[in-house]
Formats: sequence, structure tokens, C-alpha cells
Amino acid sequence: MSSVSRAFYEVAERDGLVLGVLPADSERTDTSRPGYPNPWVEVPIRTHLSLSGERGAEAGSRNPINVLSSDVVVALPGSAGTSSEVRLAVRYGKPVVCFLRSRDEIPELPPEVPVESELGGVQRFVLAHLPPPPADAG
Repeated sequence: MSSVSRAFYEVAERDGLVLGVLPADSERTDTSRPGYPNPWVEVPIRTHLSLSGERGAEAGSRNPINVLSSDVVVALPGSAGTSSEVRLAVRYGKPVVCFLRSRDEIPELPPEVPVESELGGVQRFVLAHLPPPPADAG
């Protein structure tokens, strides 16, 4: 996630901030894991949630927060934690697309999740699934 955070942070005229939902170091502490947050996180959201990887879909994981607070989920190559986030997006009805060369870059990828191998396809998916902007309050 450091690469994604950095890429967004370095956009010259961006809308938004780099958020980081941080996992706890263990189940008995609210101390963040070593290496969290990465240097580009502007708003660290510290949690007591320590589960990850194969346990990333369980209640003690930060993954449900990541998915439920997103308008659209874009998954990159990853392992069990990424797989759990994709499955959560499907469970919660969040639009999800994977930016992959092949489906095997995320284990147990649900068959209904689309895969795009070109950035343009990911961009079109995201734009098609973003909610409309709020009406001008002025």
C-alpha cells in the first residue's frame, strides 16, 4: 500500500487526503504494527484490530472498514489479505475490479469479479461506478 499511498500523495492537484486504516500490533493493544503508517499517510486511523491475511474477513480485521468506507474497490496483485478484501467487497455489494495480468495473482478470486489488465479499463470501471457528485450547496 505504500506505492498506492505515494502515488496519490504525489498528485499535484488532488482531491482528498491519503488515509491509512492501521492494524494493531496484537489483539491486546492499540499500538500500530511496525512500519505503519507509511510515510505518505496524512490521516492515520489507528485501530485495535490486529487480524489480517487469511483472517482478513473476520470481525477483528481492519479490512471491513477499508471496504465499507470505499465507493469502489480496486484490487492489485496480492495474497490472502487482498483476497479477503475482494470477497468482502462482493459480500457488501461494493463495486470491485482487479488490476491484474491474470486471475491467479489473487488467490481464490471470486469468478464474478472483473479483471482488467490495462489501466484504461480500470479507469472506465471506476468512473462508471462512482456515485454522482453532490449537488452544489451554493
